Amino acid sequence: MRKTVLLFILTTITLTDLCNAQQRQSRQEVDYVNTIIGTPYAGFAEGLEGGGTIPAVGLPYAMTNFLPQTGESKMGRTSYVYEDRKVMGFLASHQPTVWMGDYGYVSVMPQIGALKTLPHDRALPFEHADEVTKPYYYSVVLDAGGQQKIKAEIAAASRAAIFRFTFPAAERAHLIIQGINLNPELADESNDLTERIRKLKGYVRVDKEKNEITGYNPDRVSAQLGPDLPAFKGYFVIQFDKPISSFGTWDNNTVMSGSTEQYGTRMGAYVDFATKAGEKVQVRISTSFISLEQARTNLEKEVPGWNFDRLVTSTRDIWQRELSHIKLEGVMEEKKIIFYTAMFHTMQFPRELSEYGKYYSAFDDKVHEGVSYTDYSLWDTYRALHPLLIFTQPDRVNDMVRSLLQMYEQGGRLPMWPNPAETNIMISTHADAVIADAYIKGFRDYNVDTAYAALLKDATVPPDNDTLLPYADRDKWTGFEARAGLTAFNTIGYVPFGRTAESVSRTIEYASDDYSVARMAEALGKTNDYRQLLAWSKNYRHLYDTVSGFFIPKKADGSFLQFNPKDKLGRQDGFTEGDQWTYLFGAMQDIPGMIRLMGGNERFAARLDENFEGMHYHHDNEPGHHYIYLYDYCGQPWKTQELVRKHTTFNYRARPLGINGNEDCGQMAAWYIFGVMGFYPVTPASGEYAIGAPQFPKLTLHYKVDGQAKTLTIIANHLSEQNKYVQQVTLDGRRIEHPLISHEALTGGSTLIFTMGPKPNKEWK
Repeated sequence: MRKTVLLFILTTITLTDLCNAQQRQSRQEVDYVNTIIGTPYAGFAEGLEGGGTIPAVGLPYAMTNFLPQTGESKMGRTSYVYEDRKVMGFLASHQPTVWMGDYGYVSVMPQIGALKTLPHDRALPFEHADEVTKPYYYSVVLDAGGQQKIKAEIAAASRAAIFRFTFPAAERAHLIIQGINLNPELADESNDLTERIRKLKGYVRVDKEKNEITGYNPDRVSAQLGPDLPAFKGYFVIQFDKPISSFGTWDNNTVMSGSTEQYGTRMGAYVDFATKAGEKVQVRISTSFISLEQARTNLEKEVPGWNFDRLVTSTRDIWQRELSHIKLEGVMEEKKIIFYTAMFHTMQFPRELSEYGKYYSAFDDKVHEGVSYTDYSLWDTYRALHPLLIFTQPDRVNDMVRSLLQMYEQGGRLPMWPNPAETNIMISTHADAVIADAYIKGFRDYNVDTAYAALLKDATVPPDNDTLLPYADRDKWTGFEARAGLTAFNTIGYVPFGRTAESVSRTIEYASDDYSVARMAEALGKTNDYRQLLAWSKNYRHLYDTVSGFFIPKKADGSFLQFNPKDKLGRQDGFTEGDQWTYLFGAMQDIPGMIRLMGGNERFAARLDENFEGMHYHHDNEPGHHYIYLYDYCGQPWKTQELVRKHTTFNYRARPLGINGNEDCGQMAAWYIFGVMGFYPVTPASGEYAIGAPQFPKLTLHYKVDGQAKTLTIIANHLSEQNKYVQQVTLDGRRIEHPLISHEALTGGSTLIFTMGPKPNKEWK
């Protein structure tokens, strides 16, 4: 027993020393990623929103995330939460963010002694000091009781992984597979398990001759938010490198020794081995949404053997290649951790859905040929993530657009939030902005006619029962929401209060998306469409109340909702995740018009001051992510520079509770990256960026334009804690006279130089 404990201690010390020595010798970009940042739930408890991230192992944009499971996930809880102190499994997961659901998941848990199958019964304690968390490797030491330890490790690719478990001496060491987890105790307002339990059954099969367990999981945690998908299954193949000595299946608390098959709603299988002290047992696990045969193909392509260390190295090399697209110089180690962890978070979603030339579509419940992505958090990510990917992942942009168009062709509408089926989460059709922005910036390797038809449908064709249904947040078993209230928006000029939920936010965001569609119409020479769409993009003005100075709900008869401006309005009053302050500056598509509406530059700047000084700005809420940059448009860019420094510092930290806000599939991270680079994409499809203030002395971005390698070096001369104000900006030696720069100019240049100083340059505006 003492030898076993000593073995673990020595192994841990050796690996730790090796890791530290490596870092001292040459620390690469990948070595700065800390996948624990953003995982605590404390952010939610403190009213800051938690990061909602997970310590995922796998390749960039992996179809499946492999991670330790510290709790039973549901909409509102991720599978790993930093405050938890027990691990109940090692999970193949597809949950994209805390407020969306997992689907087609499966887990494996090591154990010794008495067999315990249910998640909380089988959970084993751990300490964070015993974790190693990297994008390409995870390990933890579990307390198996009686001074016995089990070490668990993960190495992974995109659809397949190897789990490695180091056991103590045990007559019966178990590996418990859970194939589905429909736990009625997880039910709440956001999680309706009634229909899922009634309709669904998972399946597992133990094959002792092949030394494997196979099966499928038809569960989609967010199924209540979308269409029924009879053919949906998450298939899995789980193989062991040690011969199975005994086995069985389980269903809830009932264990069936020697059973080879099991169907059920909360069930799985187990295998047993006798192990020596320090013996390693490896598990190859592969996933597919197409078939069991495809899961085997994925396994052989991604993990062709049992070489755990080789898989760690190959995945690490790919992460290093991708992260090194941006190089930093003169930057403190702590800031590098924040930056490259943010980069890591921008390389998770949308996730790959295709499997070597084929993919299952949740938009028609069929298998197709081609490339596909899913889990687009579009209400969040159209703002900064997708514009960032144009620089950091140009080789993926066309495929991501094409995937959206496939959903349109197979389901009849562009998605709002595919998980993997449409869920109608959030509001408006921001796929319009993503597609139009990509098109305007030169990404056109897809069917442009189909793309434009999809965008035009969003702008002109209301959803079914548009005048009858309120389309409230998270309505169950509802068809495509698209732009609910569009019938009124395109006739009377706004979404009226009392008919359609979240009417104010919808009016503002529909107008913004109309601008994106208008820009694509203009580029395609569709003049009549362009004029109509541009006119609709001004519809937000119909909800501006000159008395209160806010955009507020308006009834169908043209009268405003009466309220005290000192009172906060909410979702019930027509707003999405916010109040009248949250959406006061939301018309990103018509900033000059918004400034005129509020009385000109000085009065507009004063309202911005009131917003920030009055603590109305919440960085954890995406509608305000562009507000900091609006001072650029009203003649006071130095205030943008102050706020960029404040919010890139205050809201991002190199510790577990390191993100003041839900990461939202990379949006928070993308905002940070643009913030420290010194420019931000305020208006989708405009082809323009607002200039902020760089936060690093030197940053070099390696990217592509039309397949050709390009380099943009951003230098901040004299940057310091005091020198946070921009004195002048040059691009390849030419002075930039105003705090705006076009995408064409930026990508046509090579060196962007900021001269920084301790006081605002109020002549540069």
